[in-house]
Amino acid sequence: MRKNADVVVIGGGSVGCSVAYNLALKGFKNIVLIEKRYITSGSTGRCGAGIRQQWGTEINIKLSRLAANLFLELGEKTGYGDIEFRQAGYLMITYDKQQAERLNKNLILQQSLGVPAKKLSGPEAKDVVPYLNIDGMEAAFYCKEDGCINPFKATFAFEKGAKDLGVEFEKYTEVLGIETEGGKIKAVVTDKGTINTPIVVNATGPYAKFIGKMIGVSHPVEPERHQILVTEPLEHMVGPLVMSFNHDSYINQQHHGGFVMGYGIPNEPKRINYNHDWAFMEDMAKKAVFQIPALKDVRIVRQWAGHYGISPDGQPIVGSIPEVEGYYMALGCGKGFMLSPAIGLLLAEHLSGEKTTLDIEAMNVRRFEKGELIFETGVV
Repeated sequence: MRKNADVVVIGGGSVGCSVAYNLALKGFKNIVLIEKRYITSGSTGRCGAGIRQQWGTEINIKLSRLAANLFLELGEKTGYGDIEFRQAGYLMITYDKQQAERLNKNLILQQSLGVPAKKLSGPEAKDVVPYLNIDGMEAAFYCKEDGCINPFKATFAFEKGAKDLGVEFEKYTEVLGIETEGGKIKAVVTDKGTINTPIVVNATGPYAKFIGKMIGVSHPVEPERHQILVTEPLEHMVGPLVMSFNHDSYINQQHHGGFVMGYGIPNEPKRINYNHDWAFMEDMAKKAVFQIPALKDVRIVRQWAGHYGISPDGQPIVGSIPEVEGYYMALGCGKGFMLSPAIGLLLAEHLSGEKTTLDIEAMNVRRFEKGELIFETGVV
């Protein structure tokens, strides 16, 4: 382990690896990434892997469009190869009139920012997903450029690109503390030694607040459990990811034929909890069969749980904090994998003193104290 570093990135998920890779691209030569377990062992390796541009706020739409374009070139640019970016689209549906009105407003904003999304009638939605239940459906929205990516391969691509540029990865290494002096970052203490550094990037997602406590700062990020299951493989019958706002759930048939589906339980205590339960499996099955009745007899192979790191307004937190110089946050707030290329690029540009591709001021943590929250209505 290096004794000195120009930057220490904490967190080996998609965001942390993207930050390390993009910093290296910007010319930072002495970067160390610390991961408690292995790369993708946290939220990244447990996510639903969806990539969409159909959001309800300008920030998320711009971030997701930037991220999607960066994902398209990631495999080739890093030399990793195919990251399995499948642009089969997102079909967003609702059986509720008020939700339909809200999604209509979102569509207007999306189209104004260049998202090729459109509203579909019930029969048109059934043309896209022939097995879809359109009885009582109020609205459907489709974007052909949305889809899914293999989160493991994408993150390994960031890792490869970073390693090729000299980034050191310290896996199975636990951060025990962060030393400061005169209000500035001084060092990161791990179970394998201390690394002197003037800059720390917190990219730990749902664990962000635990790292913040090490410097005496309270971060407004809470872990929110989401459960997912996968079925046995079937012949391909559903192209796009189907997201139902009525059911707060998503259903996505993978390239291997299995269906991945999941949701988060509202009002559940915010804590790290990797347990999964029968109640979720039963409820998810009911949601899925309502939307796609042909799934009635499909068998479930396994299920698991992961976490969103949720901020009070559901928006990412990117940038510095006022309390400690040299400490930065790079958090996706429930959309970490989806936005990771954009978050990594923007923070690297900021640390390099460049004008950022997108303005990150609205994503700064100070917005919560100022009351300048921007609520996202499209989170499932």
